[in-house]
Amino acid sequence: MHIRRWRFLVLLAAIVVIVAACGGDDDDGGSAESGDGNGNTIAISGSSTVQPISAAVGERFSDANPDVAVSVDGPGTGDGFQLFCSGETDISNASRAIKDEEVQSCSDAGIDYIELQVAIDGISVLTSPTNDAVSCLTFGDMYALVGPESIGFDTWAAANDLAAEVGGTGGFPDAPLAVTAPGEESGTYDTFVEFVIDGIAEERGEDGVARPDYVASPNDNVIIEGIEGSDSSFGWVGFAFYLENQDRVKAIEVDGGDGCVGPTAETIADGSYPLSRPLFIYVNEQRMSDKPVLREFVEFYLSDEGLASVAETGYVELADYSQQRAAIGS
Repeated sequence: MHIRRWRFLVLLAAIVVIVAACGGDDDDGGSAESGDGNGNTIAISGSSTVQPISAAVGERFSDANPDVAVSVDGPGTGDGFQLFCSGETDISNASRAIKDEEVQSCSDAGIDYIELQVAIDGISVLTSPTNDAVSCLTFGDMYALVGPESIGFDTWAAANDLAAEVGGTGGFPDAPLAVTAPGEESGTYDTFVEFVIDGIAEERGEDGVARPDYVASPNDNVIIEGIEGSDSSFGWVGFAFYLENQDRVKAIEVDGGDGCVGPTAETIADGSYPLSRPLFIYVNEQRMSDKPVLREFVEFYLSDEGLASVAETGYVELADYSQQRAAIGS
């Protein structure tokens, strides 16, 4: 199922007006009901990267269970955990593992959860198809372009000296540097910073953050549009969004120390692509116990039929899901 179709499905779900909320006491964190209170709604929020998978699973599940309404939105991993840890959603999509402060937030609210890896992604570093001057970048190159010391760089060439300092290849063209990428609410931002920026920043006594002076969006389709809109653009999104838009953007190969490797299903699966990462869903454990339809949905998600949505939406399946199934007692 293509991304354009699941966008329609998510909009349709929103029109039905499914709003997740806890029933019962404010602090129990594990109400059996959400949304309309009849136990037949499932509210999912979080990562826009994982959103296509969960939306596709939700469509399949609703086809087989027409009395169940599944809502899925994608404000970002961080925003999704805020909703999840306040009991407003049943499941949180995440393109990174939950952070310590989010663990504490859920604990404070009395919400226990189960972490389930559902797929593998490769953060795809992108530019315009017309940008023939750039085909492969090292971590040092990307740090020089979008790290904390690159504030104010408005051309690729402006990053050449810094790239040389941090072990990059450099040799960038004297062309405008138009960056469109995820913002701080995004797990894709967090993972990119962790992989590319943190290590170099720590060595240089800098904060592990991306430069703040670029066009940031939680919407991957907006990022694709921004990258497409400049002949010398730069940005990054999850693999599925690159795969869906190969006619509009170009993937830049990444050299993590073993040569230049592009994002493909094969290189992501075998880990040779340096920006490969796990994708998760987090399930409210008490609510899954108390709310039969939620357990049914999670079991369906991890079934062969549900997991078919992973490849169909452009991501990579795990070789084995036995641990995930055991974690929910399936």
